[in-house]
Amino acid sequence: MKKFTSLLIGCSLALAGVALAQQPDQQETPKTKQGAEKTHAAEPKPGANAKAAQPEAAAAKQHGARNERAPSKAQKPEATTKPAAATGTEPNVSGQPAAGGKQQAGQHRKGMRAADANAKTPPSATPATAASASAPPSVSAAGQQNARAKGTGAAKKPEPQQVQQIKAQHTNFHAQPKPQQVPPVTFNQSYRIQGSERWQGPQYEVFRSYHPERHDQGWYRSRYSRVELIGGGYYYWNSGYWYPAWGYSPSAEYYVYDGPIYVGHRAEPPDQVIADVQAELQQMGYYKGEVDGLLGPLTREALTAYQADQGLTTTAVIDEPTLDSLGLA
Repeated sequence: MKKFTSLLIGCSLALAGVALAQQPDQQETPKTKQGAEKTHAAEPKPGANAKAAQPEAAAAKQHGARNERAPSKAQKPEATTKPAAATGTEPNVSGQPAAGGKQQAGQHRKGMRAADANAKTPPSATPATAASASAPPSVSAAGQQNARAKGTGAAKKPEPQQVQQIKAQHTNFHAQPKPQQVPPVTFNQSYRIQGSERWQGPQYEVFRSYHPERHDQGWYRSRYSRVELIGGGYYYWNSGYWYPAWGYSPSAEYYVYDGPIYVGHRAEPPDQVIADVQAELQQMGYYKGEVDGLLGPLTREALTAYQADQGLTTTAVIDEPTLDSLGLA
C-alpha cells in the first residue's frame, strides 16, 4: 500500500513538472500581452473606419456630381483644359485660363508682326521720307506723281545715237490742231508767265519779260524774217525762240501755250522740237501721252518732273538749259 501511494505521488509530480515546462510557451508574458494590446489599439476598427469614411464619401460624391454636370459654353470641363505651354495662357486655381490670357496672346502676336515689319523696313526709309526724297519741293503734284512712277533718281537718258534717230523721225513732222483733246489758251494782254520772276539767270530773261501783243501781218513782216503757220497758229522766230504771233491771222490762233519756245539757233520748227522732246521724255518714262508736237499740260508736267530730277529750274517749258540737257540743242 505504501509503495502504491509513493508511486502515485511520483506520477503526480512528474505530470506537474511537465505542465510547468509547457506553461511559458502557451501563456503570454505581460510584455507580450501589452505589445499586442498596443498593436490592436493602433489599428482602427472596421466599424470606425466605415463611420469615418462616410462624410468623405459624401463630399466626394457631391464633388463628382458637380464635375459630371454638362459644361456650359462659358466653362469647359477640366479634362479638356490644354496645358499652358500649348495655349499660351496660364491656368488659374480652378483650371480655367487666366483672365486676359487670350488678349495677351493676341497682343504678343501683334507685337511679333510689328517687329517683323520694322525689321524689313529700315528706319531711314519710312513712307514720308521716301516720298519727299523722290520729288523735290519745287515740283508740282503732277510732276511728283510722274517722278514716283518712274522710281527714285533720274532715269537714264537715251544715247546720242538714239537721240539722232528721234530727230530723224520728226524731220517732216507737222503738228495738227486738237482742240477737243488739248484746249487752246486765249489772248490776255496782262498775262505773265507764272513764277518766271523767280527764275534766275540770263537764259530765263525772255520768259521774265514776255507779255502777249496783238499786231497785224504787216507789223510782224516788217520786224521778223520768219513767220510760219505751225499746228493751227502763226509763230514768229527771234534769236532762238518761237513766239505766238497774236493777231497775224484771227482765224488761226490755236495756241496751247502762250510763251516763248526755245529751239536753238538753227530755227527748227517748234512742233518738230516739241515732238523730239516728247519722244525722248517718253523713252525715259516721264511722258505718258501722244507725240503730237503740242506743248500741252501733259508735256509740261513731264518737263517739270524731268527738270526737277536734273536739278534744273522747273519752268515746265522748253528752255535752253532743258534742251541742252536732253541733247537736242
